[in-house]
Amino acid sequence: MFHSRKFARIAPLAVLLSAAFCSVAASAADSSACTATAEDQTQVIEAMRTMYAAATVDDLAKFHTVATPDFYAFDGGQRYDGDALMNMVKSYHEKGVVFVWTVADPHLEADCNFAWITYTNRGSMQDKSGTHPTTWLESAMLEKQAGTWRIHFFHSTRVP
Repeated sequence: MFHSRKFARIAPLAVLLSAAFCSVAASAADSSACTATAEDQTQVIEAMRTMYAAATVDDLAKFHTVATPDFYAFDGGQRYDGDALMNMVKSYHEKGVVFVWTVADPHLEADCNFAWITYTNRGSMQDKSGTHPTTWLESAMLEKQAGTWRIHFFHSTRVP
């Protein structure tokens, strides 16, 4: 009789755990069926490079081809919404500052809808006093929209 009561208490737990396991397994199977391709990975890296190409020449239209409408960024300890990051870069250009940016050593985690990229941006800033090599540690979250990878969030931290 003791074993019957013990079984009666454990049986619902076993059913619950079994259902949870099946749910997790199904979810894992769904996510593995939706993996990024090598082409996706190339396109994510190119989206980041396009953002820098646009910023280099203050081209908002080009920036909009790789940014989501609700794009935002954390840079220099501030939050920038929409076009504000590009406008900040433009204000430096107007003062004569020239930036060089790169996407070096990218590391990418992605499925078929979302991608997270981290990389080292080894570049420079040039002003009236000369060219200053500069390194930033950067990351971004991208979303695939209508077959195109677009940057939803961008973060940059300058290495001292």
